[in-house]
Amino acid sequence: MKIAFYKATRPGLQGIFNVLVRWWTRGPYSHCELILEEYPDGTVLCGSASHLDGGVRLKRMALNPERWDVLTTSLGNPETALGWFKQHQGAGYDHLGLLGFLARPVTGKQRRWFCSEAVGAAIGLVEPWRFCPNTLAVLCK
Repeated sequence: MKIAFYKATRPGLQGIFNVLVRWWTRGPYSHCELILEEYPDGTVLCGSASHLDGGVRLKRMALNPERWDVLTTSLGNPETALGWFKQHQGAGYDHLGLLGFLARPVTGKQRRWFCSEAVGAAIGLVEPWRFCPNTLAVLCK
């Protein structure tokens, strides 16, 4: 399976968030997407959780290599992961859980997800809330 890691910076407040996540988690990435299917036109079907998209979702995307690094992992099963995203699609974004990276005693809501938590759950990680995009990338390497 492949996971795409976002290394670019968006404009405005979103860019500030990108920079803060990378700084706080001490790595080059601020978001991740699980690649579930690749199409002949170069686009991919991704699963993740995004504040901008309202939570857990599947989305067809073109991943510009200037903005994304794609890493391969032996973890997970494509059919199981796609099933996880279909089952959880529409679940909210876990803003509170994301704060757990700032203050570990803060816990999120069980029915909400942040990006690396959703990807981690879909590939079968135990306690996926412990993973930020950067720790997930290290696990892939």
